[in-house]
Amino acid sequence: MRTQYHTRIVGLDTHTWDVHGLVQRSRGLPVISVPLSDIAEIKERWWYQDESDVPTPQSIADHMALVQQADLTYPIILCSDGRLMDGMHRVVKALLQERQSIDAVRFDRTPDPDHINVDVATLPYPDIDI
Repeated sequence: MRTQYHTRIVGLDTHTWDVHGLVQRSRGLPVISVPLSDIAEIKERWWYQDESDVPTPQSIADHMALVQQADLTYPIILCSDGRLMDGMHRVVKALLQERQSIDAVRFDRTPDPDHINVDVATLPYPDIDI
């Protein structure tokens, strides 16, 4: 799995989680079926959150390649509030396949972020197999 980070704004701060760590911490959580319509992020900006990050045909093609490679046997990861922390390419694949639901794990308590107010561009991106 490629190195990835999940970020979200919490109050005035940007919280960032290492997705590899989320995968490790979510092991053992029960897998549940979640209606795709319950995933609020499918109607929100996700990959292009920064106003300067404009979708281009190349960037869309890059995401579609990742969608094609996405493995739906791995559950998506939700925080305790039901917000997506990992798995948008899997969600999009499920949408394209016209599925009604997707497997997920959901934290009872959202893990503390790995970083606060750190630019993700400055974080390491090594290739890691987990």
